[in-house]
Amino acid sequence: MIKRLLAGAVGAGVLGGLGFLYYAWYPPIATIEPPKASSFSAEQIERGRIVAAEGYCAECHTRTDNGGGPELAGDYKMETPFGAIYSSNITPDPEMGIGAWSEEALRRSLRYGVSRQGVHLIPAFPYDHFTKMTDQDISDLYAFLMTRPAVHMARRPNELPFPLSLRIFQAGWKLMFFTPGVYKPDPSHDALWNRGAYLAEGNAHCGACHTPRNLMGAEKKGSMYDGAVVDAWIAPPLNDKNPTPTTWTEDELYQYLRFGVAPLHGPAGGPMSPIPHRFLSQVPEYDVHALAHYFADVDHAAERQGHDKAALAHAMEESKKDLIGPNTLDADARLYQGACGACHYNAAPMPVLGRPELALNNALWLDEPTNLYQVMLHGLTAEEGQSGIAMPSFYNALSDTDMARIAAYLRRTRTTLPPWTDLEKKAADIRKTVKTIPVNSSH
Repeated sequence: MIKRLLAGAVGAGVLGGLGFLYYAWYPPIATIEPPKASSFSAEQIERGRIVAAEGYCAECHTRTDNGGGPELAGDYKMETPFGAIYSSNITPDPEMGIGAWSEEALRRSLRYGVSRQGVHLIPAFPYDHFTKMTDQDISDLYAFLMTRPAVHMARRPNELPFPLSLRIFQAGWKLMFFTPGVYKPDPSHDALWNRGAYLAEGNAHCGACHTPRNLMGAEKKGSMYDGAVVDAWIAPPLNDKNPTPTTWTEDELYQYLRFGVAPLHGPAGGPMSPIPHRFLSQVPEYDVHALAHYFADVDHAAERQGHDKAALAHAMEESKKDLIGPNTLDADARLYQGACGACHYNAAPMPVLGRPELALNNALWLDEPTNLYQVMLHGLTAEEGQSGIAMPSFYNALSDTDMARIAAYLRRTRTTLPPWTDLEKKAADIRKTVKTIPVNSSH
């Protein structure tokens, strides 16, 4: 009996292994001669440019360290809990890039996370979102990519330890966490909402940064848009868990995504900054409106904004106390006034655009002071945040103790939340993530 059970278990294991190998195996797709630019219409290339902009292709496929690199030539370094990963060259170079790829090969990589050669792609390439793209968008993207300048540049090898470096493990990851399939419109919503959902959940892959991940690096589907840590910044929640006292309304979202600054919530900084300035400012307004419309529904803005008037009035009152009232006797308040107050003071009834009201900003209401510290240390250039308005870096001007005092002061006077803890240590830890002292650093 025991022998039969063991034999059955071995047989089941063998069959399971063979079944997994069958599931994991993909044949190579034949190479082609790089298509001529004249084989694509100007209209299709333009549509593909929009698809590439809405998918932020250049953001992750252009090297930024070591002096930077040519656009779309890859070698962008992505730090993951498992090791560094370097992005692929997606220019039409036939050897180093995708010039020898057919449209079918590109479609397979986006829909199933498998390269032309039949190799499983690492999900740092968010094919779990791109799988939702339509055939038309993929065809247009192919036309755009194949008409970019070819760059003969190799990327650095990934730094994943064995056995994670074996790509067959990616097939196992897919078996657990990946469901391929084109986006299906929700008939209970209008066309604008469905366009926004298609972009957010598909090509724009918003959840890749704003959804927390499990220990295997997969997005937690039950925590969609709950916020996550990305590149030592916090990508805040995009749903009704966003803690700011005034609601991210559809108009606030549109202004932020289109122009890089929301009247009440302030400017886009850190890894988010290129999204409005470099990409979404270059696409049809309808699509940006669609994203704003979708996320306003995700965060239940219509039901939540009833308290906004009172929250805004309270924020204006607290800002005034820094100049008139008990806050002027607080040593931490004086430090804040000397370093920050001149640019962040507001008076009723509304914050001045370009003078962010910190009492309404995500950075003060998150569970950690991460984003507040990052902005203090990096500052914002005139190309980031609100166009033409800069904030200097205080990397040299403020010590970790100074930053901790300002953070504690703002948390206790601008929010109704418990104080942050270990502020000096966290300031020192965030300072270590700054790889290059910003050129606009205060002295």
